[in-house]
Amino acid sequence: MSLLAGFTRSTVAVTGTDIAVAVAGSGPPLLLLHGFPQTMAMWHRVAPLLTEHFTVVCADLRGYGDSGRPESGPDHGGYSKRAMAQDQVEVMQALGFERFAVAGHDRGGRVARRLCLDHPERVTAAAVLDIVPTAKVFATSDQALATAYYHWFFLIQPDGLPEHMIGADPRWWLNETLRRWAAPGFAFDPDALAAYEQAFDDAATIHAQCEDYRAAASIDLAHDAADADARIACPLLVLWGAKGAMHRIYDVLGTWMDEGVDVRGRALDSGHFLAEEAPEQTARELLGLLPA
Repeated sequence: MSLLAGFTRSTVAVTGTDIAVAVAGSGPPLLLLHGFPQTMAMWHRVAPLLTEHFTVVCADLRGYGDSGRPESGPDHGGYSKRAMAQDQVEVMQALGFERFAVAGHDRGGRVARRLCLDHPERVTAAAVLDIVPTAKVFATSDQALATAYYHWFFLIQPDGLPEHMIGADPRWWLNETLRRWAAPGFAFDPDALAAYEQAFDDAATIHAQCEDYRAAASIDLAHDAADADARIACPLLVLWGAKGAMHRIYDVLGTWMDEGVDVRGRALDSGHFLAEEAPEQTARELLGLLPA
């Protein structure tokens, strides 16, 4: 596979599971985290543009790609953003990085936010791509939001309902999800799409990713409520797609102003998948995470 050519791939053992990573470049460390329903392959057009400036670490979240699929537990805590953030702290430590910048798209952005709150001493700067905070989404749900973010309310259903329905034709679900969230007419790289399909075509993967969403609707909200007065201390970059649902529904930058003390950002000319639809713009913005 040509994706992330030149990156060294390995698996790092962390508490309770294994995390797949790909590393290349030199300079300050930058951790890149993907979202649903993708893998680290989503960074294939951006990561190579950053390796002259950063040591780039692409990681598959637990439950995704080539990483492990640990048990979730009755409270869904195995897929809490706190657990996922701890994974990445241990990954970066194993690679020799005590402090690092992080950029996360979609679910990866929620992990990046939790990294900033739980491990502020670790994170030098952060970027979140095409999301608003989880609690904000649930607190402001209306017909427009529920229509655009239908999957949030479907994937959290109990007793295997979404797993069974998606499992009837997982590749259709994956491709239809990607089509709906990208800007009209955008075509994914065939190798990237094949990587997403291969990873998603597995019952354990589908279950793990449902648990990710179930955690977001339960234990993650409890963690957020406990940290309601906390603020992200490091510089925070917010990027979103001007052709996406978040841009239509929210003042995206405004939703993050109360989350941090040093927040900036803007919309890019893309749908939800900024790193694939607008890679040069995305890379240029991420270069701003370099220390001054």
